[in-house]
Amino acid sequence: MKPKPLSGCSSLSSAERHAGEIELLGEISRQLDHSLDLQKVARPILEALALHLNMSAATLTVLNRTTGDILIEAAHGRSGHQTRRGRYRLGEGATGQVALSGKATVIPRTSRSPLFRDKAARGKRPESSFICVPVKVAQVVAGTLSAECGFDPHRDLEQDLQVLTIMASMIAQAVKLRRSVQESQERLTEENARLKEELKDRFRPTNLIGNSHEMQMVYDQVAQAAKSTMAVLITGEPGAGKALVAHALHYNSPRAGKPFVKAHCAAVPESVIESELFGHEKGAFPGALAARKGRIELAQGGSLLLDEIGDIPSSIQIKLLRVLQEREFERVGGTRTRKADVRVIAATQHDLAALVQQGRFREDLYCRLRVFPIYVPPLRKRKADIVLLANHFLQKYAQEKGKDVQRLSSAVIDMLMSYHWPGNIRELENCIERAVLMAESNVIHPYHLPPTLQTAEASGMSAVGDLKTRVGAYERDLIRDALKSTRGNRAAAARALGTTPRILGYKIKHYGIDPHPYG
Repeated sequence: MKPKPLSGCSSLSSAERHAGEIELLGEISRQLDHSLDLQKVARPILEALALHLNMSAATLTVLNRTTGDILIEAAHGRSGHQTRRGRYRLGEGATGQVALSGKATVIPRTSRSPLFRDKAARGKRPESSFICVPVKVAQVVAGTLSAECGFDPHRDLEQDLQVLTIMASMIAQAVKLRRSVQESQERLTEENARLKEELKDRFRPTNLIGNSHEMQMVYDQVAQAAKSTMAVLITGEPGAGKALVAHALHYNSPRAGKPFVKAHCAAVPESVIESELFGHEKGAFPGALAARKGRIELAQGGSLLLDEIGDIPSSIQIKLLRVLQEREFERVGGTRTRKADVRVIAATQHDLAALVQQGRFREDLYCRLRVFPIYVPPLRKRKADIVLLANHFLQKYAQEKGKDVQRLSSAVIDMLMSYHWPGNIRELENCIERAVLMAESNVIHPYHLPPTLQTAEASGMSAVGDLKTRVGAYERDLIRDALKSTRGNRAAAARALGTTPRILGYKIKHYGIDPHPYG
């Protein structure tokens, strides 16, 4: 239903006028709630003002305090040409006086006021009344809000003035809030930049997890190597995180904005690995229907990770040596020499020195690759990081699978710490993903782990014990988990286990459990 406009005449009762004003202010509030961008909401606000107060024109101006110019931000009842011509100076006309003094003005009959200047140049028009109020932000004039209506000797202009004053205050609050948001964003940006500068001396790659001494050594090596373009050789067992270290090297180096390209030397057949690395020209071999860039060209300006470099064929090793020494290469079937602006990062699980002794790997290539060696320790040598990594994977897969799994039970932690982890971090991640998938509550229990971890030594349960002994061990773990969840509160733990405090107290005494460490 279209709102009824207010004329300001005596034909409307005070109740009707008051209801219309409330409706107008509600509409202004909704517009400002919709967006803090004044350019988007200014025109709808002025249209609502003109409609509800029966105004022929409404204008919002913005003051440039540096130049002293007062420009029209938005206008209703004027053409685009008239709006563009509307420009005032401080103290000029009614609008300029309001902006200068910060005080509102009411002109009952514009034809009789020397202050009223028709900057929009609308020519001859009926007699009118004009109201202008300042828009103040933090007690400083930021612009003006004005409205014009046909002259009516019975119209209550003071009442219109009050409505415009309230509207100006609402607009000012929105402008103030927007400025505050912008300033907060600027401060946050500056704070982030400052923190990045501070953290340069306390380097730790964001994609690597671990607080152990062994991992801190890796962090230090990555910090040193990332600053240069030298070749790096990363060694370690499968699943230890060699690829993550390579990512950290690239994305913390000056080449971070350039490509990071990976080539798995063991996964590519020997017959195509040369083309895969160096590219080929059209017709270089049967099936080469078009020229193709290799991984080296795709990584121009960035980094190339040669994963499992120990499995690269001998025929390719000499060409790779040329890339490292001369920084140049040719595509398969081509004669044009191309430049190779790449940083080579090699990774392997093999002992390259032993392969050199066996004649399976070129010694000169080995020397070129190991300019800066980094050894990634296996998980069994950094046990201090096992629980940290497990909790990381727990949160990751609980969120990914939409499950409310929050923590590992004490028995699970014991099992994880006792296991030797031949598959390293990759095996740990797979175990936790499986456990999250199987969990029916918010706690991971030993029976959620794979059978490979279900050993008597890891679980603390005797392999030759009878049923009563094994059930007792499981019951003891449940009680410890309940006490941990309730921070040692026996009554709460009893409720969680569906038993009575008296029975739980008996069980605690029977199994020799001390509740105090959990408080």
